[in-house]
Amino acid sequence: MAEKDYSQLDKTELIKIIEKLESRKKYGLIWDEEKVKEQFEKDAENALPVLKEIKGKEIVDKDPSKPVNFLIEGDNYHALSVLNFTHQAKVDVIYIDPPYNTGDTSWKYNNNFVEKEDAYRHSKWISFMNKRLILARSLLKEDGTLICAIDENEQPRLGIMLEEIFPKHEIVCVSIVHNPRGIQGTNFSYCHEYAYFVYPGDGKKYISTHEREDPSLRNLRDSGGESMRTDARTCFYPIIVKDGKITGFGGVPDQKFHPKGINEKKKDGSIYIWPIDSTGDERKWRYSRSSVEEIIKALRVKEVRGKFDIYLYKDEDRYKTVWIDSKYDASEYGTKLIKRILGPNTFAFPKSINVVKECLLAVAKDKKDAIILDYFAGSGTTGHAVMELNKKDEGNRSFILCTNNENGICEEVCYPRIKSIITGYKDQIDNKSISGIGGSLKYFKTKFVKKNNNGDDFKTRITAECTEMLCLREGVFDEVQKTDHYCIFQKGNKTVAVYHSITRTSLQVLKKELEKMDGEKILYCFTLDPSGLSKTEFAGWQGVSLEPIPQKILDVYKQIYEY
Repeated sequence: MAEKDYSQLDKTELIKIIEKLESRKKYGLIWDEEKVKEQFEKDAENALPVLKEIKGKEIVDKDPSKPVNFLIEGDNYHALSVLNFTHQAKVDVIYIDPPYNTGDTSWKYNNNFVEKEDAYRHSKWISFMNKRLILARSLLKEDGTLICAIDENEQPRLGIMLEEIFPKHEIVCVSIVHNPRGIQGTNFSYCHEYAYFVYPGDGKKYISTHEREDPSLRNLRDSGGESMRTDARTCFYPIIVKDGKITGFGGVPDQKFHPKGINEKKKDGSIYIWPIDSTGDERKWRYSRSSVEEIIKALRVKEVRGKFDIYLYKDEDRYKTVWIDSKYDASEYGTKLIKRILGPNTFAFPKSINVVKECLLAVAKDKKDAIILDYFAGSGTTGHAVMELNKKDEGNRSFILCTNNENGICEEVCYPRIKSIITGYKDQIDNKSISGIGGSLKYFKTKFVKKNNNGDDFKTRITAECTEMLCLREGVFDEVQKTDHYCIFQKGNKTVAVYHSITRTSLQVLKKELEKMDGEKILYCFTLDPSGLSKTEFAGWQGVSLEPIPQKILDVYKQIYEY
């Protein structure tokens, strides 16, 4: 990127530059946008992306109720553009592990490796990431979460960028020890990397608890400073026990009332247990009367020296902001794991599968039908992690992976890995046969429809190429009928029809076919009219949702591409 020679500018031009600088924000992330177009921009000049399925790579599970997963080969900017039509506000979790911009040969920008000495190294990375994060933002549900892995090279800049793109979200940076041996630096030996968690800042709970390796019993009665009855009146009440089980909770008594001891036996055989210690001091429970019922399943009754007391069984804990565990080791559970699946020399520096699983568990533990997107899919660790989670808790989470095919990464690493996990494989190190988890996968490639001066012709051609996108949008892929003018797809109680002809001669035939079908029915119908479908033309259509194409697609793309 050449430096501008300001000495050659006249006064008017210099004043304009100064005014522009004065108008810029005084705080935030400011970078120099490179004037040269990125490769994805060159690919999409006078063209718009669509998806084409590679049928020979499809994997179909025997169980039709299982979710369908997707792998999209192509530049992730184009894939995100398509997903802005098919999955806007539908994605529960986005997990990405983008290029770390280390200055080695791991990342290209405009087909050139970005070296550490490049004066615009950080600007190029910020520009690259910013464009894609903005597109990805609109894919998240209102309660969706973005997780972005990163290391020390771009961690500070990424944090500021996320604050600008997600101003109303809470952003937490977690440190993960992924290489306990350390990577030697000039001054420090780096043993950790980071994961940014970005979720709505509305005060609701978005991060789940995790299982403790050392479950513990802790007395529910408080102790230490500020543990007396007088410190929290609503935390002093009886817990009712009968036959060794908790049957209920009494009310908060008047302050003048004082129980005779920790246990009060009642005529019906029940026992009232109060938060009174062995010295007779009236203390308080750790939970107030209004909240204790929420944790009743974690409470245990225990007899100690002839007296019954209440204990809190804790087998789960909140996630901390530093993760240290041998299972996060990228060498053992990343590099060695992929060697076992695909053999040696397949992919450099894959993420530990346990890091990805833990990140996903933190935000999707209770979302067993979550849609999870990774648009820097690389070796496919995210897809592998999703399948492992489903196997463990019988979930139905699905994944969408997007990656280019540079150096064969999609066809020779990501796809074979996912296929191996689904169908099974032979361990390349110890020759053991590993059973497949099962699942379905569809493989798509991005393709471009070239624009020309004839707008109607372009609309006709993009309509002819958009069927896979429509099926992806609706999650319905099984073709049950096809003619020269339309095709019909079904899944369960849902029917999707695509009428792609400008000729209306078969429209009434299609109407009769749809009338035979029950359940939800959607018709995507080609029209050249940008305002939509004619109400007169579709008079009498009952129980069918009508969607005009390609205008709905073009409206989305107009926000992304300049045309």
